[in-house]
Amino acid sequence: MKKTGLILIIVLVGLLGAGAGVYRHFSGFDKVVKEKFEGRLWELPARVYARPQVLYPGMELFSQALAQELVLMGYQRVRLLQELDVPGKYIQKKNQFTLFCRPFDFGDRQTPACRLVLEIEKNKIMTLKNLDTGLVLDMVQLDPVLVGSFFPVSREDRILIDLTNLSSLLPDTLICVEDRGFYTHSGVDFQAILRAMLVNIRNWEMTQGASTITQQLARNFFLTKEKTLTRKVNELFMAAALERNHDKQQIIEAYVNEVYLGQDGNRAVHGFGLASVFYFGKSIQDLQAHEVALLVGMLKGPSYYNPRKYPDRATSRRNTVLRMMGDQHLISGEQMETQLAMPLGVIETPMQGNSPFPFYLDLVKRQLLTEYREVDLRSMGLRIFTALDPQVQMAARQTLSSQLKKISAEKKIGMLEAGVVVTATGSNEIQALVGGNHPHDKGFNRALNARRPIGSLIKPAVFLTALSRPNAYTLVTRVDDGPITIKVQDGKDWVPENFDRHYHGQVPLYLALVNSYNVSSVRMGMDVGLSNVLETLQKMGVKRDAPLYPSSLLGSLEMSPLEVAQMYQTLASGGFYSPARSIRAIYTPQGKLLERYPLTIEQRLDPGAVFLVNKMLQAVVLDGTGKSLKEILPRDLGVAGKTGSTNDLKDSWFAGFTGNRLAVVWVGRDDNQTCNLTGSAGAMQVFGHLMNQISNQALDLVVPENVEWAVVDAITGLRTDETCSNAMAIPFINGSVPNKVTSCTGRLPVGKIKQKPRYLIDWLKELVK
Repeated sequence: MKKTGLILIIVLVGLLGAGAGVYRHFSGFDKVVKEKFEGRLWELPARVYARPQVLYPGMELFSQALAQELVLMGYQRVRLLQELDVPGKYIQKKNQFTLFCRPFDFGDRQTPACRLVLEIEKNKIMTLKNLDTGLVLDMVQLDPVLVGSFFPVSREDRILIDLTNLSSLLPDTLICVEDRGFYTHSGVDFQAILRAMLVNIRNWEMTQGASTITQQLARNFFLTKEKTLTRKVNELFMAAALERNHDKQQIIEAYVNEVYLGQDGNRAVHGFGLASVFYFGKSIQDLQAHEVALLVGMLKGPSYYNPRKYPDRATSRRNTVLRMMGDQHLISGEQMETQLAMPLGVIETPMQGNSPFPFYLDLVKRQLLTEYREVDLRSMGLRIFTALDPQVQMAARQTLSSQLKKISAEKKIGMLEAGVVVTATGSNEIQALVGGNHPHDKGFNRALNARRPIGSLIKPAVFLTALSRPNAYTLVTRVDDGPITIKVQDGKDWVPENFDRHYHGQVPLYLALVNSYNVSSVRMGMDVGLSNVLETLQKMGVKRDAPLYPSSLLGSLEMSPLEVAQMYQTLASGGFYSPARSIRAIYTPQGKLLERYPLTIEQRLDPGAVFLVNKMLQAVVLDGTGKSLKEILPRDLGVAGKTGSTNDLKDSWFAGFTGNRLAVVWVGRDDNQTCNLTGSAGAMQVFGHLMNQISNQALDLVVPENVEWAVVDAITGLRTDETCSNAMAIPFINGSVPNKVTSCTGRLPVGKIKQKPRYLIDWLKELVK
């Protein structure tokens, strides 16, 4: 009796000890579950968006550009109106577009879904109407292009779903297929486990599993996928802990967002939200029953049932799920038959995880890293809205590729590379940036990193410095383009030469810039002082503290295309400095504004001097080193620009602007060997064809208050009577009009008095006759 009692005590103690061990084991998992679900469940990549396309009647818009942008947005082109059934589809018939716009959450506002019709005539929107109501629309804002994402180390990507905003079809189908006892078990279905064990024993192989949705979630979240008994036991404990701490709705929602559903290169597609976009190009809310069935069916093996690679397998699996949905009365028998007959409906080209514009994404990341840690960019799910204009970016990319190919063939030059930057003249927002001849590469970004000598692009700063001293220099001041010798630092003599190897004597100031004469530019720069030229450059936005040298006046100064764009932006805006920016605003995934980047403006340069320089830059294009540009762009566009070349023609530059856009182009070779291209033969060709592909406003310079027009003699530059035959109207900064008056050598007929011209070159070129 005593012996029996002792055995019972030992057994009881053993059971109690085992129970205590189990409890400690469970408590550990319980703690892990609590900590995990109280924090952020997933590392969410930051998503970077382009500017949204705004449509309105009268807007200048190219049909081809809109079609390209719709493709980038992931819109599907269909043929029939009845196919325009969900947002994200469009019909194009020549210049008429009918589209079902997606809704979009911009953080501070939401745009609704809308079916609309727009017609384009002569590159302008003539009609913009709501398709359903027939009402004329004043404006419509489309959802923006996804520029790219900054992924976590795991390379997992997902779009989170809130099940409260969905119909019950998706969760009900999941439960029907994966775990019919979901609402009755406590994380583990022991009856299902027993059934699976019997089947596996009967078949002498592991053909059946019995993991519940909760167990699958526990395995995905907390455990490895190794097939061991220890992992399976841990999975049971973890599932029980999940059920103890969270309700069924939270568990099924986490499952919907966690599951793996495919691979896009090195990006893993997780969750039904992203899978819906990846396979069907539309929101999860817009899926039909057969599409839900396909995604749920793929859980059995996303690679094996990949609908793009194995459509027959995918169709068979989808149909199996559809029949299960019909059997469980999730859809009617009639619906089931209809859905079984449907094609898979998977889009051929999914929205890629890789950015279509890697060079611009590189720019955004660099600006973000001045304020955010990289780990936050890769995990917090930030929504970043930028100024990128997909239509301008595509035009820049395509033009650069085609023009470099053409130049290489014509000039028999290989290995050409380039960098392009396009900004909005009013705001200095960077609308496009291409960092190389291979725009899909993620390598060296020449638009940001290629610091090369800028050649004659520096000359406007020299002339601006001179014209800021109106008592010394005006547009018609004669400057000396004769030989000059300058002692440089090492004591040697430096003798600058003109590109044509000729000297031109006394020339009007404007002609020295229009024809880019080196010698007179150097003489003028030395006269106004290198330190003053440097100060002008700094006011224009050039971040340089080191002193200049005489050779700097001919462009030995090294800058990147983006830095040059900043410099010329201050000219294009009339002397007002605005820092270049690519980011407009940053939001949390919940729509909270973290940062907004408003336009900042600072007047840094004398508007009168800037006006005179810009007038000369227009003359450069019309009758100077850039005159061949008028063979590409219309004269009335009034482009202002400057060519630039460096020693041995190693670098070809062009910087120019219209009324609304500025672009800087560099063409050269990475090995710093000659490309044998002047600024006009290389970079300017890219600039011209790029500007010809995008909408532009004519540059019509506004006369500042401190500028006055005076009538002078075209030969002497002295004031004269407006009826004189050599009389010309010329702009001067107030107080710099010549006091001396010359007499007329001849009179114009009555009614032939010359008026102020739109372009200076129309009369300036007559000064040297």
